[in-house]
Amino acid sequence: MPAKRSAASQSLRAAQMYYLQDLTMDAIARELRTSRSTVSRLLSAARESGLVQIQIRSPQDSAPELERALRSRFRVDVHVVPVLDTLNEAEVLERVCIQAARLISPLVDSSAVIGVAWGSTVSTLSRHLTRKITHGSTIVQLNGAGNTQTTGITYASEIMRRFGNAYEAKVEQFPVPAFFDHAETKTLMWDERSVRRILDLQARMTMAIFGVGSIDADIPSHVYSGGYLDETDLDSLSAGNVVGDVATVFFRANGSSDGIAMNLRSSGPDLDVLRTVRRRVCVVSGASKISGLRGALAAGLATDLILDETTARILVDPDTAGAAEFSTAEHRDYSS
Repeated sequence: MPAKRSAASQSLRAAQMYYLQDLTMDAIARELRTSRSTVSRLLSAARESGLVQIQIRSPQDSAPELERALRSRFRVDVHVVPVLDTLNEAEVLERVCIQAARLISPLVDSSAVIGVAWGSTVSTLSRHLTRKITHGSTIVQLNGAGNTQTTGITYASEIMRRFGNAYEAKVEQFPVPAFFDHAETKTLMWDERSVRRILDLQARMTMAIFGVGSIDADIPSHVYSGGYLDETDLDSLSAGNVVGDVATVFFRANGSSDGIAMNLRSSGPDLDVLRTVRRRVCVVSGASKISGLRGALAAGLATDLILDETTARILVDPDTAGAAEFSTAEHRDYSS
């Protein structure tokens, strides 16, 4: 631990000299009595750990305007990630998650209880997390991952492990099915002390991090592509006018979730519980998730929203959706 603190202290000192005092790397090397290459490594470490965050604002950048519009309309803190229309969905996802990882790190405090919902977006996000030393923090899995084909432990635990390693936090997994076969089984399981312990921990969350699941996404949400739902389940969701989910809890376009039968079998947190969490960070990539995102915002599930520029434009002005879809299709035809 002392070695880590020493390295972090050196990185911070080098960053302050370079970015705040305008010293050259040669001058910093002389003052720290080290080599120029070591200073370069210290500055890289400062950026990777989140000690330094670089913001670039172009006069032609539309992101600030979009952020103001979305902040005013949905009452959330918004970060729009600028992306080119020529990028495919996978490339946009990577760009969004890289920036999201750097934005989330400063929000993480010691003694925090951070709920994490597994999924395609959060899995990608977890690979780009920047290290930050915290003390007494806990990462808790928000929903079970088991289904009829797999326990889901390998998939979900890897995501939780990355979060735990990034913030030096304790990890609490939730080894239950994503969906129970019967609502009665869930009710009985929720009375078990081992499960109750995780539920009580979730109730004490200070932060939640999640994506928005959507059956129509170009990069399918893991809950829809990983064998968690059969045809009967999908028909039930369609009949209930479901547009998306957060942590395997479903909702409609107007944000309502009452009367959706699948939620009675879901291991995810009740949306009323989620809404009590002080900081709720929603990361979304891809215009094909727009319906689910609108539903999540209508439900008041997010306090912070990180999304790509194309999706932000459509959220502000739905009339731009057609042009965005044409551009994406054109790019796909070219790519194929």
